[in-house]
Amino acid sequence: MAITRHLNQGESVVFHTRTHPKKILLPVVVLIVAFALAVFLSIHTHGVARTVVWVVALVVVLVFTVWPILNWASATYTVTNRRLFTRSGVFTRRGHDIPLNRISDVSSERDVLDRMLGCGTLVISDASTKGRVALPDVPHVEQRQLQLSDLLFAHAQGDEGT
Repeated sequence: MAITRHLNQGESVVFHTRTHPKKILLPVVVLIVAFALAVFLSIHTHGVARTVVWVVALVVVLVFTVWPILNWASATYTVTNRRLFTRSGVFTRRGHDIPLNRISDVSSERDVLDRMLGCGTLVISDASTKGRVALPDVPHVEQRQLQLSDLLFAHAQGDEGT
């Protein structure tokens, strides 16, 4: 598991996920439409025009399909027994870490589509001045919210005992 390189000594993963695959639904539709349109237009064109059709289709697929899918594949949300961290970015990696003892509240938001697809936005309230951190399109968001709440409760109980 590649995530282990981000863990400190004694730290263990509670859950690790990426955004819901709904994020790549539109790019896949664009791929299908671009290919179908390119085939249709190439049948009705000849010579340089046919080449232009396929070059334009390739650019559309790269920009509106490949790039969004790479971004989706590179973005992850991880909760360990000590912190929550996010990682994203294809060429320039970005990360955000929140220690569990800084999290003051966990909530979730789900619209109609999210409820149908089994995902939602996990909202983390940070005790620092940063305020809220929204993690959009988390699969099984209610389960993840419960896991994180249980972890925070256990963490708080451990802090009180010291």
